[in-house]
Amino acid sequence: MSLEPLPPSGRGYFAIGAERISKALNLGNLLRSAHGFGASFTFTIGATYQALEARADTSKGAQHLPHYDWASVEELVLPAGCRLVGVELLDEAIDLPSFHHPSRAAYVLGPERGALSPLLLAKCDYLVRIPTSFAINLAMAGAIVMYDRVRSLGRFPPRPVGEGGPAAGASPARHRKLGRGNA
Repeated sequence: MSLEPLPPSGRGYFAIGAERISKALNLGNLLRSAHGFGASFTFTIGATYQALEARADTSKGAQHLPHYDWASVEELVLPAGCRLVGVELLDEAIDLPSFHHPSRAAYVLGPERGALSPLLLAKCDYLVRIPTSFAINLAMAGAIVMYDRVRSLGRFPPRPVGEGGPAAGASPARHRKLGRGNA
């Protein structure tokens, strides 16, 4: 299965996926978050049959964005210029708050009980870690990575020095509005 390069965009694009995911609820939540944060596609590598039966995605993300299921790391094909970013608790990984996200990126998380495979780690252009003291839920980790990407690459005013909202005169972020019929 090959992917055509996506059209260029001023903001770039991103995808998110998981290797050897086994829980349908986690995959469903990851797909829902990917849809909400504006991913261009989602993917799995070596997912179990049970995970692929995801029913927890109430946003019906599968109807709105492509999902690719590769049986192995060797089958993984990303669009030209897309950087593979592994999310893993490794000492050599870059702490997520210090990471500058590539404009074209595919983020990959490890399985629920385990880590990214050595073969997949070797394919990653970057490794990032969420600075927690222990591993967190896969779907939650994916949402944190996507939020960090949107926050750091989005068109948001700088955070205020004091408590509360943006400084007076700061322009708010522009978001497309999703109506109930779009879910």
